[in-house]
Amino acid sequence: MAEQKPLGVILAGGLATRMGGGDKGRLQVGGQSLLSRVVDRLGPQVAGLALNANGDPERFADLGLPVIADSIEGFAGPLAGVLAGLDWAAEQGAEIIVTAAADTPFFPLDLVARLTAAAQGMEHPLVLATTPRTGDEALKSGGRSKVNRHPAFGLWPVALRDDLRAALNGGLRKVVLWTDQHGGREALFEADPFDPFFNINTPDDLARAEALLK
Repeated sequence: MAEQKPLGVILAGGLATRMGGGDKGRLQVGGQSLLSRVVDRLGPQVAGLALNANGDPERFADLGLPVIADSIEGFAGPLAGVLAGLDWAAEQGAEIIVTAAADTPFFPLDLVARLTAAAQGMEHPLVLATTPRTGDEALKSGGRSKVNRHPAFGLWPVALRDDLRAALNGGLRKVVLWTDQHGGREALFEADPFDPFFNINTPDDLARAEALLK
């Protein structure tokens, strides 16, 4: 029997302050919104999709996806979106979710397969996507780590959702602190010719994404 695909959750709960606020996922690249690009990439890799976003869910009605809000008050970062996704998945009877950021239009088409492969043998599958640090970045202080971890791109077990809730309620915000506590693994993706987890935070990034599409 083929393994059940995980559910997918697109994290769109951020504040997009560097883009002047609003829903960053609605920005257009190559005539298509970032969010619809993410839906197109993640949808075929998962058994079902939801969108984690705060505020009025009606503004995403055109996507035809369930919209789930953070249960932790005050924009607690990506982990709050992960928790919302885990709670939603638990209602569906699922055991695992994969998350992707709404502002990252080029993430790998084999994201789920590679994260799942890295989790083989884990009691509670918990894996973050990483890419090698290159060029100047590899030389920076704090460069003991030879990889960049991408905390919005991960495989998360429903079994740990109450542990995550307790950690968030206790003030934890940094994804890797929590994943490290639980023996989280990493799945390494190539960053050549560019980092596929390149996300759009500024107008310059948007221009770069347009150039990459060409």
